[in-house]
Amino acid sequence: MKNDKEFDVLTRLGNDVVLSQRQIADELQISVGSVNFVIKALIEKGWVKVGNFSKSPNKTGYLYQLTPSGLTAKLELTRSFMLRKQREYEALKSQLSVLEEKLKVGDND
Repeated sequence: MKNDKEFDVLTRLGNDVVLSQRQIADELQISVGSVNFVIKALIEKGWVKVGNFSKSPNKTGYLYQLTPSGLTAKLELTRSFMLRKQREYEALKSQLSVLEEKLKVGDND
C-alpha cells in the first residue's frame, strides 16, 4: 500500500536524517527502487527536502529532512495507521471470540 510505504519512510527519516536509500531499504525490507520512488514522491509533495551531507565520508550521501508539512503528513499517516490497526485488532478479537465459542460448543458434544 502506497501510504504504508510513505509512512514507513517518513518514520525512518524522522528518526535519522543521515541515511542512504540502501539503508532504508534494508531496514524496511523493500527494494532500493521502491525507496527511491517514495522519496522522490515525498520531495515532490514538499514533505521532505534533501541536501548533500558534507561531513559524510560517502560524498554521495544525502541529508533528508522532514519539512513542516512533512511532519504534519507523518502525524496524519500515523493516526490513519493506528486507526486501521485498531480496527484490525477489534476484528481479530471478534473472530477469536467466535472461534472460542465454536470450540466450547464442540467440546460439549
